[in-house]
Amino acid sequence: MTAIPTVLFVCVHNAGRSQMAAGYLQHLAGDRIDVLSAGSEPKDQINPVAVAAMAEEGIDIAGNTPKLLTVDAVKESDVVITMGCGDACPIFPGKRYEDWQIDDPAGQGPETVRRIRDEIRTRVETLIAELTPSEDAA
Repeated sequence: MTAIPTVLFVCVHNAGRSQMAAGYLQHLAGDRIDVLSAGSEPKDQINPVAVAAMAEEGIDIAGNTPKLLTVDAVKESDVVITMGCGDACPIFPGKRYEDWQIDDPAGQGPETVRRIRDEIRTRVETLIAELTPSEDAA
């Protein structure tokens, strides 16, 4: 893994789960981890309910744009986390892959999206702890 690891979050539309995960990782890890997100079939805008749910946490993802998953994005990542995109993500040796089974917030109301958001935060916090060993452990 590189000195500053790169994490790529991938979901189908890159409009909800992967955007919330990327928002949390950027917010919580700062410059300790580089963050990318993409989708196998990106929408034209971020899910407004996801934007509102993240704004409740003080994280603004409203200006983000869904991006198409590319082979280059996978190649430059150390960790690839998929969320319901099936086999759309190319596999390269030496990368860490995880598939997070998280409900899709598309078409869901605020309460459900908040539950999804909170699950994503918990997983992102665990990921940060795994990728950035504490200075005390050295």
